[in-house]
Order: sequence, then C-alpha cells, then structure tokens
Amino acid sequence: MLINRTNLSDTFVGFKTIFNDAFNTAESEYQRVAMDVPSATSEEDYKWMGKTTRFRKWLGDRVIQNLSAHSYVIKNEPFENTVGVDRDDIEDDKLGVYKPMIQQLGYDAKTHPDELIFPLLSNGFGTLCYDGQNFFDTDHPVLEADGSTVSVSNMQTGSQTPWFLLDTSKPIRPFLFQKRRDYDFVAMDTPDDEAVFSRKEFRYGVDCRVAAGYGLWQMAFGSKLELNETNLAAALAAMRSIKGDQGKPLNIKPTLLVVPPSLEYTARKLLQAEQIGGTTNVLRNAAELLSTAWLA
Repeated sequence: MLINRTNLSDTFVGFKTIFNDAFNTAESEYQRVAMDVPSATSEEDYKWMGKTTRFRKWLGDRVIQNLSAHSYVIKNEPFENTVGVDRDDIEDDKLGVYKPMIQQLGYDAKTHPDELIFPLLSNGFGTLCYDGQNFFDTDHPVLEADGSTVSVSNMQTGSQTPWFLLDTSKPIRPFLFQKRRDYDFVAMDTPDDEAVFSRKEFRYGVDCRVAAGYGLWQMAFGSKLELNETNLAAALAAMRSIKGDQGKPLNIKPTLLVVPPSLEYTARKLLQAEQIGGTTNVLRNAAELLSTAWLA
C-alpha cells in the first residue's frame, strides 16, 4: 500500500468502522444505576439536589418554602486511550493484525463509564455527597415539618462484603454520569507527523471529557452486614420509609440489588428461590439482581 493521504484516510475509516462495531456490540451496565447528564462547561453544580417541596391547601397568599441551599460540584476530566500502528505494517497492508486492538478500544470506551460509576458504590461509605455527609451514612440531616432536624441512615454498619439496594424506578438515578465530550475515535496519521518521522508510527485513539458522581442518597442503601433474609428485609423497609424535608414521603422503591460476584449465589437464592429453609421465601422478586464484576 502506498503511504498517501487517500490510503491513510481509507485506513482511518476502516479502523473507525471496527471501533464503532465493537463499541455498539459491547455490553455496559452503568445505565442501570446512573443517569446520563450533559455538561456544557468544565464543571456542573447540582444545587437542586436535596430540594424537596410539598403541596398545601391554598388559603390566603402563597407560602414560599425556604429550602436548604446545597452545592455539589462535579468537574469533568479528560481521558484517553491510544495505540500505535507501525508504518511498515500499513505499507505492507498488514492492518488485519491490528483489528483486535481497535476492537479493544471500542470495548474500553463502551465500558469506561462502568469503571467510573461502580466504584462509587464501594467508595460511598467514605465519600461526601451533596449534603456534606458520606453518601452512605447513618446521620444524613433531614428537615422535619416542624422545622427541627433529624438524622436519617441509608446504611447498615458492619465488616462484611458490601452490597447495595437502589431505587432505579425514577428519572433521577442514584448516580450521575456527566458528559462534556463523548467518546471520539481520532487519529494522528499524516505522513509528516513527528511520530512517523521519529518512530515510523501512526497513532489511533479515543478521548473524552466525562465525570461520575453521586445523585440522591435517598435512592441508595449500602450494607456491610451479612447478606441474609433479616438484613435484606431490614434494608428494604428502611429505604421505603425514608422521607424528604418537611416530612414529605418520597415513595422510594428499592428495585435493584447490586452485589459483587462473590455474593451472586446468595443474592439469587434470596431473590429467586421459592422457598428458603423449607418455608415460603417472602423476599422472592423483591428486587432485580445485578451481579457485576466492576465491584470485585
């Protein structure tokens, strides 16, 4: 193959097709727990988090509800993934040997959000969210109808392998995946490029500007107790009973149990078995199951 602009352009188109095919067929799990949020600047401030209101009977003038002000900023970060292709291989038309590498770029790009989102669950016991408390904490401050503040928990303390209950039934998800610039396949493939001159290497890669962060803690429950009937039932009940400011019911519906592979068998038994220990399993179908290696 002659090294000229036309052939290099054809090579780029071929590689991009391979990348897109791999990207589109790869499986990703993050959207089961997180919502995509577009970003138009270097960072986004989610001031609306924690602002809950409630209707009242309209008697006299409207009552302006004074809500707590929160500031939770998520900064976009740049990421890249790049491979080099030897000029000699292009010249000798040996591009087939690079197909798996380009496919891997597509897979990596599709699953990169998973790499960013799922560690948020395990790290949530020690990472702050919008209200200044750890995402999973025993004393989230919630305003009562009478103006007093109470502490609300969305976790079970312990020392076992963590597992998580999430409400994924609403437009707002427990986690945020923020996109400033989506994953884009790019190249440095001009014959007079410095890398070609110095190392006879053309470069192909993917880059993006994204970030991951926490949504509403009320929609997630983390446990470090043993995953069993008693603790799962208690976690389900605790989530359903969570209220927002002013005592407003939030109608939390724990719909998804997220576990690492080490807890998958136990979780399947709790959620899918008709009987446990010879008695009817009252937790059957209480939630869907997501066992993910991204938690391992």
